[in-house]
Amino acid sequence: MVGVRRARGVFARFFDGARLSRCGAITGIGRNRVSGWRRAFTWRWGGYFALAVVFAILCVSLGTWQVGRRDEALQEVNRVQANFDAEPVPIGHALPQLNAFDRSQKWLRVRMSGSYLSDAQLLVRNRPLDGHPGFEVLSPFRIDDGTVFVVDRGWLATGSRDDVPDAVPLPPEGRVTVVARLKAGEPQLPNRSAPEGQIATIELANIRDRINAPTYTEAYGLLDSEDPAPTERPIAVVKPVPDEGVHLSYAFQWFLFSALGFFGLGYALLQEFRVVTPRDSARSAPNHVVSRRRPARRSDADVEDELLGSQASAMREK
Repeated sequence: MVGVRRARGVFARFFDGARLSRCGAITGIGRNRVSGWRRAFTWRWGGYFALAVVFAILCVSLGTWQVGRRDEALQEVNRVQANFDAEPVPIGHALPQLNAFDRSQKWLRVRMSGSYLSDAQLLVRNRPLDGHPGFEVLSPFRIDDGTVFVVDRGWLATGSRDDVPDAVPLPPEGRVTVVARLKAGEPQLPNRSAPEGQIATIELANIRDRINAPTYTEAYGLLDSEDPAPTERPIAVVKPVPDEGVHLSYAFQWFLFSALGFFGLGYALLQEFRVVTPRDSARSAPNHVVSRRRPARRSDADVEDELLGSQASAMREK
């Protein structure tokens, strides 16, 4: 009888140990758990990295665009410095053909002689100056060779009536020598109309069709001087102030943002490593404590065997 009880106790202790071993294998140190820096290579963090890459590409694209804008501004500054106050050249040398013009020729001073077509004078609508609404005055100029060059004689403020200036100075009559600064023509604006004697944009092909004469269609001129000079003329264009803008500063900011995206990703990963790693260690610690420090639970058979052994010892002593 005693042997049976002891055998039962042995089997009970075996199965208790097997149950603890299974629990330790499942909830132990975490051989099936992603821990440490290996979590950086999970799908979740891979998705975060992909977002950081997309954000960086967007920032770099915007920064590159700002660099391009700065390059355009610098080119404009260089054109103003090179051409605005340069000696005037004959228009036939600068524009050998009616459709000739290069962006590098903007602000270049050209000289021509001929007479104005006063009857074909036009007003260009919606031309503000220093925040004030107004018009620009276009006067086609017939050169001695018979070709026509459109001259922008200057700006006039809107008068007491909203649709026209109070007075439009007429160009000089007879033969005149004109010096003007070249500027590219403007594209056509769809669905834009204007009253008689006005136009919505300086579309040179449209002006050519109006006057029905061979006309320069790629460039017109901002009036610099006339000889003989009139007693009154519209407000002349002023020299642009050299200014490259803040494009370089914006570009630097966008490039910095692209790097900050990866810095933020690394910081977030580091914070998760600091928070989650101690938590994983705390979860695994009780299993070791149980297996090394906590005594095994005594079964009912052990208690019964101990009682029987005590009784047998007492009987032998008697």
